[in-house]
Amino acid sequence: MIKEQCLGFLNTPVLWTGEKFGIEQFVFPELNMNRFLPKPILKKLRLGHQMEHVFTQLLIRNSTYDLVLSNQPVKDEKRTIGEIDFILKNRETKKLIHVELTYKFYIIDPTISEPIHRLIGPNRRDMFFTKMEKIKDKQFALLHSESGIRTLSETGINHGEIEHQACFKAQLYTPFSNNTVDITPLNKECIYGYWLRFNEFEKNAFKPHKYYIPSKSEWVIEPHKKVRWSSHFETLMEVNLRNLNENAPMLWMKKSDTEFEKFFVVWW
Repeated sequence: MIKEQCLGFLNTPVLWTGEKFGIEQFVFPELNMNRFLPKPILKKLRLGHQMEHVFTQLLIRNSTYDLVLSNQPVKDEKRTIGEIDFILKNRETKKLIHVELTYKFYIIDPTISEPIHRLIGPNRRDMFFTKMEKIKDKQFALLHSESGIRTLSETGINHGEIEHQACFKAQLYTPFSNNTVDITPLNKECIYGYWLRFNEFEKNAFKPHKYYIPSKSEWVIEPHKKVRWSSHFETLMEVNLRNLNENAPMLWMKKSDTEFEKFFVVWW
């Protein structure tokens, strides 16, 4: 599945292009994917850490950047206060780029008035706006703190020569009853599916189809038919159990051997 994860990551659009919110979006370089055989990634890792491994495996196939360092802890004495995701060096210009990597799944809540505040995690435990502010105010700033400067100098890097960028990829899910919700100035190509509540999923329109509840490692990849599909009735019971535990599962729905949909069933 690691190859599918890598391709899913690569094909996921960035949440914005150019500079927005005071953050420059990283442009992934052209890659040579001939005979691409990725190394295994531990499934027990959090999805964010899996994506860091994916990013590294893809990046080493490019001809634009060298990887200078990755996942570098920053310590204040013995206490770890943060981590630098990646520092790349442009082979031609020798420019250093600090890249903070984020891969997120957000549902769009149209009841919130401001578009950039509408993006929230399926379990309502994180928000795009909060993550964006953290990147800008904490993760970028970390490199220019006393501890960050010391960490970089130990590897021969001058913090003043670094340009900050974010590789911020995301899958967005619109309300089932309203797929025209405005997300300006974000990228509409990030919309992958929809979200609904349990009482909507119970309705007759969903009964004829087959379902699969992917593991979080599979959330990145495109739905395919080579999984164990379950009936609507079987899936209802599993979704209900997860909702009772305040967990919003992603579902793949198979309408035919070539037609699939992705959506979240939220508990709130």
